[in-house]
Amino acid sequence: MNGSPADNDSGHAAALPDNPYTPPGSTNRNYKDHEQLTRAHVVPFVVFMVFMILLQLVGGFIEWKHPDAPWWRQDPAQFVYPIQTLVTLGFLIHYRRFYTFNWSAKWALLGIVFGAIGIGFWLLPTALYEAWGMTGKAEGLLKLLGFAERKEGFDPGIFQNPIAYWTSLVLRFFRAAVIVALVEEIFWRGFLMRFVCDWEGDYWKQPFGRARWISYGIVTGLFMAAHAPVDYAGAFVYGSLTYLLCVWSKNLGACVIMHGTANFLMGVYIMRTGNFGLW
Repeated sequence: MNGSPADNDSGHAAALPDNPYTPPGSTNRNYKDHEQLTRAHVVPFVVFMVFMILLQLVGGFIEWKHPDAPWWRQDPAQFVYPIQTLVTLGFLIHYRRFYTFNWSAKWALLGIVFGAIGIGFWLLPTALYEAWGMTGKAEGLLKLLGFAERKEGFDPGIFQNPIAYWTSLVLRFFRAAVIVALVEEIFWRGFLMRFVCDWEGDYWKQPFGRARWISYGIVTGLFMAAHAPVDYAGAFVYGSLTYLLCVWSKNLGACVIMHGTANFLMGVYIMRTGNFGLW
């Protein structure tokens, strides 16, 4: 990003995205191709978010925090998340030919490094909250930074049966490190960064990873808004680092690997510390 997300045309403003999907026998993309590309990048994200909204709306009526309650009532996310994962995976597979990841060993390694650094900043307030022996609700600046107790959340420990426990845990990691990483980066970086640069024109002509202040502000802001307020500070730092990697690497695969690494490491931290409220 050369120190800032300033406009970086360098003659590429009218360039097509790398390896855009073109129907067999065609040399130029048409309006239908644009629609297909947009659907492929947006629909999986929308489907994923619909499940989250349904969980928020319906989960409260189903949930019953009682030792005698069946597992699906103790935590409705235990059955909603697996369904969400499988349905979203189906859409990703259906649209797979429209994605250009440009997998690269070099950028994959950088993605791992950026993911570790990014999630380190995200988890720092929770780690310090415990290290400093804090209790109750933080106030002022500490509250804004995300200092809070994070014990209540998705816990596979509600299952006594080992098979059920490990199934829940493996699917939770798969959802976080694979499905979420793909869905969000395909949408945030693959689609929205282009869209905000030229929403009135052919945004698919915008090169992947084009650096502009408007895309940085809108994409990072919406990424923050998609998370709980307690995670806003972490999401801002993480989103900024992802944007930096995106415009530096011009590589969607690197962003996916960064996201997958971050979510995997977060899952490891959660299982080691019991801070289930982080996911």
